[in-house]
Amino acid sequence: MKQVSIRPQWTIRMADGQSLPPRLVDLLVRVHRHGSLLAACQEAGLSYRHAWDLIRQGEAMFGVALLEMLRGKGSRLTPLGSKLVWADQRIEARLAPALASLASELETELDRVLSDGRVLLRVHASHGFAIETLLDMMSRQGLAVERKYCSSLEAPASLYDGACDLAGFHIPIGAMAAAALQQCRQWLDPAEHQVIDIATRRVGLMVAPGNPLKLYELADLLRQPVRFINRQRGSGTRFLLEGLLAQASLDAHRINGFEQGEFTHAAVAAYVASGMADAGFGLETAARRFKLDFIPMVNERYFLLGRSASLAQPAVQALLAILRSPAFKAAVDELPGYNARDAGQVLPLDQAFAGVN
Repeated sequence: MKQVSIRPQWTIRMADGQSLPPRLVDLLVRVHRHGSLLAACQEAGLSYRHAWDLIRQGEAMFGVALLEMLRGKGSRLTPLGSKLVWADQRIEARLAPALASLASELETELDRVLSDGRVLLRVHASHGFAIETLLDMMSRQGLAVERKYCSSLEAPASLYDGACDLAGFHIPIGAMAAAALQQCRQWLDPAEHQVIDIATRRVGLMVAPGNPLKLYELADLLRQPVRFINRQRGSGTRFLLEGLLAQASLDAHRINGFEQGEFTHAAVAAYVASGMADAGFGLETAARRFKLDFIPMVNERYFLLGRSASLAQPAVQALLAILRSPAFKAAVDELPGYNARDAGQVLPLDQAFAGVN
């Protein structure tokens, strides 16, 4: 299968027709990552002179500095430079799953024209960092996979309708497990479905570095003027949060911003990192990538669901081999909050959730 890659490209155009120089935002992102213009140049393959030329063009366009040089301490972005980096991160965080799904659709169509006889595996899954790692590893090994990122309700519904071979979604571990399973019970068949474990992951509050507002539990979100950013309606993470609030007898409508939703964990983290919200709810990996503090609240089990008959397919066997490999487990264990100890374990549905009523 040919690999299709899609990345958003954006710019700012002034009234006089000027626009951001190509590669300027990418350069600023690298400065933000390394704290050094020299290191950013080396990573981007730019000369130091060319990099400064890009920065001066941007500064002339805005009439404001983008970068400060600190004697003996590298480089630091100005508030405007930081805001441009945040804009790029937010665009990437919000669009990445949708673009990955679109790229996979294009790959599939190309493969149908240039078919070499390999069996295509269709995976519809709730977006997460472990499933992303798995599907990327499969693609790098030349395995033909059609991926579509969707919600935790849409994934099992797709399997039920025959639209995919494997459905990836997550169920909280503990008191909320029964309610989460009940929500998708109509699409589950205990006599036919098998659970393929991928990882467990931590979910909790994302807050600004140092947690300046001292937000340690869900009740703190009701304090004013705390600003919150939620996941979109229909997402498993939002369902989990609503259940936790109900268990604690907390009124979600009293949370400032509860109805505002982002479509990925990374987009929530980017929103908080920008200062547009004081807290979000999501995965620890996303929080750490945006250098936020994280207060863990619950663990989830992320898995693939498939029919028993499909497990013998060569493509599924190849997937299982990757899940059970030391390379996959090491890669996932490096993700903050993830644990891939049981990756590749296969259990009947009822056995996988024994004791959950």
